[in-house]
Amino acid sequence: MNKSRGITLIAYGFLLPTLVLMGIFTFYPVIYGAYLAFTEYTSAYLGSGRAPTWVGLANFQKIFSDELFIIGIINSVKYLLVVPGLQLASLGVAVLVSRALPLMTFFRAAFYVPVITSMSLAAVMWDWVYNRDGLLNWVLEGLGLLQKSNAISWLGNENTALWAIMLVTFWRGFGYYMVLYLGGLQAIPSELEEAARLDGATPWQVFWKITVPIMRPTILLCSLLSTVSALRVLEDILVFRPDGGPLNSTYTALMYVYQKALGGSRFDYGVASAAGLVVAVIGFGLSYLNFRLTREDAPRRTVKA
Repeated sequence: MNKSRGITLIAYGFLLPTLVLMGIFTFYPVIYGAYLAFTEYTSAYLGSGRAPTWVGLANFQKIFSDELFIIGIINSVKYLLVVPGLQLASLGVAVLVSRALPLMTFFRAAFYVPVITSMSLAAVMWDWVYNRDGLLNWVLEGLGLLQKSNAISWLGNENTALWAIMLVTFWRGFGYYMVLYLGGLQAIPSELEEAARLDGATPWQVFWKITVPIMRPTILLCSLLSTVSALRVLEDILVFRPDGGPLNSTYTALMYVYQKALGGSRFDYGVASAAGLVVAVIGFGLSYLNFRLTREDAPRRTVKA
C-alpha cells in the first residue's frame, strides 16, 4: 500500500462515523420519504403489518387539486421576500461592526441576542408589539399615522399577519447571518484593501471590487441557508398563528405537510410526503438559481480606481 492510499483510507476512516450517522438520520429518511410520496400510507397501516400501497402519482394529483396546498405554496413563496432584505442588512451591519471602533464588541453581542432567544419568549414580546394596544400602534399614533379608533391587530388582519411574522423571522435571523458575514470579512487580507486605497480607489469601489467578490462563497452560503429556511418556515407560524389564519393568510406549505402527517386522526403520510417532496424540489430549484447567480470567475487582485 502506497503512502497516498494510506492517507486516503485514514481520511475515510475519520469520515466513516459521520457518514454512518448521516446515512441513518438523513439519507435514509429522505429516500424513504420520497418513496412514501408515491404510496398510500395512513394511520390504518400502523401496527397492522401492512406495507404501504403503491398509488403512483395519485398523491400529487390530490395535493395539486387541494386549494389549501396551493395557498400554502403561494404564502411560502411570499415568505422568500424576506431573504434579500435580510442578506443586505446583515452584510451591511457586518461591514460596520467589523471596524475597530468603541463598543463594537457590545453591538456584535446585542445583534446576536435574538438568535439565542427562545421562540416562545420572542412570541410573547412580539405579541405585545403587535396587539391593538401594543407598541407598534402606539408609535404610529404618536407619529400621527394612525388614529386610536383605527388601531390594527397586526396578527389578526389577513393583510398584515404574514408580513408581521416575516418581520419576526428577519429579527431572529439577522444576527446569525451577520456573524457569518463577519467571519468572511475578517478573512479578507487587509493588504488588498490597503493596496486599492493607495491606487486611489474609493471605499465604495473597494467594497464592490474587493470585498464582494472575495465574499462570494459566504454570500452564496448565507443566501442558500436563508432561502431554504424561509421556504420551510413552520415554527414561527405555529407560535403566532397555529391555525394558519386569518383566512389562511399565514398558511404555508410546511404547515400543510405538518397537518397531513400529524394532524387529525388519519395521519396521511403519503400525501404529506408528496407535499414535502414538492417543497424540496422547489428548494433545489431555488438553490440551483442561487448557484447560477453567484457563480463567477475568481475575483481579481487589483482594482483600477
